[in-house]
Amino acid sequence: MDHQRARVYRFLVAAVGSVDADDAFQETFLSALRAYPRLEHGQHLDRWILRIASRTAIDHHRARARRPTPVERLPEAETIDPGPPDDDLWAAVRGLPPRQRVAVVLRHVMDRPYEEIADALGIAHDAARANVYQGMRKLRETMG
Repeated sequence: MDHQRARVYRFLVAAVGSVDADDAFQETFLSALRAYPRLEHGQHLDRWILRIASRTAIDHHRARARRPTPVERLPEAETIDPGPPDDDLWAAVRGLPPRQRVAVVLRHVMDRPYEEIADALGIAHDAARANVYQGMRKLRETMG
């Protein structure tokens, strides 16, 4: 699994952001180490570890939605500071639903085929294609 580290880390930076990538990376490999004794087929370890990383990214986004966001001070009732400017495209990608975000990142950042995306997300091939399509459609609407 050592040779998969760089690929998994790049995926997680794109999927959860650079701030949370280290934690998600650790969670991914801890989960992989726990599951390894139950692994029946070791032929496609790269797909297996990306599947774990994809689920970790989805779980991360679901958990983030439930956590409060710390702030230094409460904003005024009518004035809300949006914070530092962010790259519009990556902001739009982060705004996608978790499955669509992971599918788009796997397809267009990691250049993975739909078969591997389906395997990583634990869904059918057609569902993987649909998630990428819907995510890209939303990105075009947002950016367009």
